[in-house]
Amino acid sequence: MNASTLAGQYIAMWNETDAEARATLIERIWSADCVYVDPSFEVSGHDGLSKMVETAHQMFPGFVFSLTGEVDEHHNRLRWSWHLAAEGQEPVAGGTDVAALDGNGKLGEVVGFHDFAPAHDALV
Repeated sequence: MNASTLAGQYIAMWNETDAEARATLIERIWSADCVYVDPSFEVSGHDGLSKMVETAHQMFPGFVFSLTGEVDEHHNRLRWSWHLAAEGQEPVAGGTDVAALDGNGKLGEVVGFHDFAPAHDALV
């Protein structure tokens, strides 16, 4: 899977509301021992990822993540930027994620940085 496709699948994970479909997507693109950390979340494993996305849906019902700009790639690292917005509205959050791929080309670790986001407590 190329870098742009993988980043697109990652964003699709954040937008997937069906838990079973999300679990299938997570298994396809993330390593079993994966880690995700940003200012709001710190989770590991497939179940942790799915619960994190579910929490994001509860915080921002009806909002959609989208990629902004190009996906950068070197060695086994990827970087992309994103926005979170309700349809037809200005984004309420945005940031940049940096990913490390495992030996099979799956996401092993993603570290997210918020460029802007509503104030809230970390949801570790």
